[in-house]
Amino acid sequence: MVDLILLRHGRTEWNAERRIQGQAESQLDELGHAQAAAVAPVLAKLSPAVLWSSDSHRARATAAYVASACGLTPTFDSRLREYSLGPREGMLHREFEGQAPEEFAQFKRGNWDAVVGAEKRAEVAARMTEALAEVVAGVPPGGVALVVSHGAAIRTAVTALLGWPSEEALTLHGIDNCGWVVLRRSDPDAPWRLYAYNRTVPPDLGSDAPVG
Repeated sequence: MVDLILLRHGRTEWNAERRIQGQAESQLDELGHAQAAAVAPVLAKLSPAVLWSSDSHRARATAAYVASACGLTPTFDSRLREYSLGPREGMLHREFEGQAPEEFAQFKRGNWDAVVGAEKRAEVAARMTEALAEVVAGVPPGGVALVVSHGAAIRTAVTALLGWPSEEALTLHGIDNCGWVVLRRSDPDAPWRLYAYNRTVPPDLGSDAPVG
């Protein structure tokens, strides 16, 4: 049996401002650092064997807390980045809505295929699942793989790994900052099963928080 844990990064300045990030760089804010510091010791209790992360700054900063708690050296991979959202990156939500209300409505639904210039769902699914296959290949039987990535990219990867139709990603709630997903597979030929979705830890609990 192998567990795959997919962790979203902590809150950023742009998250707080409701500014579209995509693959543009933004920094963890004070709450984001607190979230990462709180979740790290909780996930460390699961004894992950490997730690991979998106190479985006917000993911790397989150992974640094996890790496310290777990005693692991992270592997950074560009395939674990968030969707590219093209010319919409850096825009405030209200600016996007004012310029293109119908497109913005699709964006809010999670249908980012409708965003002009954005990376397509199939492209994100392909790069994410390719990277995750490599992550899992490096985990011994009974081990845990931990990956730090981004909300929409994780949701797309979950859909792909479970073998759902790609549009089913729209039925999943967005993942909170420093929320995580647990997928479990009994053997390499078995299907992935969704074990937990959007688990979170209040940032004031830290190492005293229960696992789960």
